[in-house]
Amino acid sequence: MNVLIVGNGGREHALAWKVAQSSRVGQVFVAPGNAGTAADAENVDVAVDDIDGMVRFAKSNNVDLTLVGPEAPLCAGMVDAFEESRLRVFGPSRAAAQLEGSKVFCKQLLRNADVPSADFHVFDRAEIATRFIMERYPSETDRVPVVVKADGLAAGKGVIVCSQREEALDAIERIARAREFGAAGNRLIIEDRLDGQEASVLAITDGRTLVTLPPAQDHKPAQDGDKGPNTGGMGAYCPAPIVDAERLAWIEEHVLVPTVHAMKRGRTPFRGVLYAGLMMTHQGPQVLEYNVRFGDPECQPLLMRLKSDLVDVIEATIDGNLEQLGGLDWDPRPAVCVVMASEGYPGPYQNGKPIRGLDEAARLPGVKVFHAGTSLQGDQVVTSGGRVLGVTAMGATISEAKRQAYAGVKCIRWDGAWCRKDISDKALLATP
Repeated sequence: MNVLIVGNGGREHALAWKVAQSSRVGQVFVAPGNAGTAADAENVDVAVDDIDGMVRFAKSNNVDLTLVGPEAPLCAGMVDAFEESRLRVFGPSRAAAQLEGSKVFCKQLLRNADVPSADFHVFDRAEIATRFIMERYPSETDRVPVVVKADGLAAGKGVIVCSQREEALDAIERIARAREFGAAGNRLIIEDRLDGQEASVLAITDGRTLVTLPPAQDHKPAQDGDKGPNTGGMGAYCPAPIVDAERLAWIEEHVLVPTVHAMKRGRTPFRGVLYAGLMMTHQGPQVLEYNVRFGDPECQPLLMRLKSDLVDVIEATIDGNLEQLGGLDWDPRPAVCVVMASEGYPGPYQNGKPIRGLDEAARLPGVKVFHAGTSLQGDQVVTSGGRVLGVTAMGATISEAKRQAYAGVKCIRWDGAWCRKDISDKALLATP
């Protein structure tokens, strides 16, 4: 069969790489793709947000299966358009994708489904949100443990964690007045800040059956020790020891299953990847947010470890037959992904920097370099994004996987390249 992957990031490179391993797959197309997918598949010059163009390409190139990677086309209704054209496609509908596309929708669903999550307040005017903070925290010296979030999609950056009143007021200014995140700031949420370690638990669901994947842990802050501004993710590892088997079963029962049922009751049945971003608090796991697709970079270590045929899983989901699939087969070895970024990210950065050492890194045992923000200038791979590469490696232990991933990082160079140095260190401190 021919398969189309929609997107151009590290997640899409990992999906293309894994799908191409299926004995049932002939041609893999990636639209628009990057320099890495150009090597592992065939890139197609169709923009991620060009829904009509994607449908036309699928029809004219006998595409049997399409996987939509990023959240934006999912929230814009790409799956609906493919289904209306009687094309097989993996991912949630536009209505179901609200679970990620609107934080207000998500929080209200969590409350109605009695899924544990932080208390929250919704505002559509900056002055009312400002008044709420001033009245609730009248003193400048008050501790203000809140998180201010833009309601809509903001590429992983519309979440501002605050400790002081001035920080909360500044977050409201940035989101609702300065519109730093564009239309995503038409509404905002102020919610109580939760303390603990974050974990990512992803499940694939056909709307009735859940197949929960091994837990992973992302690293959102830019700097070592979880300092600095939030990013789209500076690295991830899988499995995450902080979510042991008992906790994972609890999360399935009290988080994932109630969410799927609530979506069905609300006439927005969910089919695809349900990604719960969780805070592991002293009171137990609580949902920070939902994503409606594979995480990036969590997808990379997850798919490195997956031994089952991903295409079988995808097709069973589309056909509503996940119950018949049985469990998935996983490599017992852990995997670690280290993101290499452009100088200045998550702020402004320059593109077009030549990347050296990719072939050297690829020769290391157990290492796969997934491309995220890259493109080709002739035969030269150059940077074309903030998060450029996801250097991913497996090892007998998490420490070994980390050493191998950073050995790959050491091979690769470009002007201004940087990364966090502590990806996966939390695993050594985890006490489930």
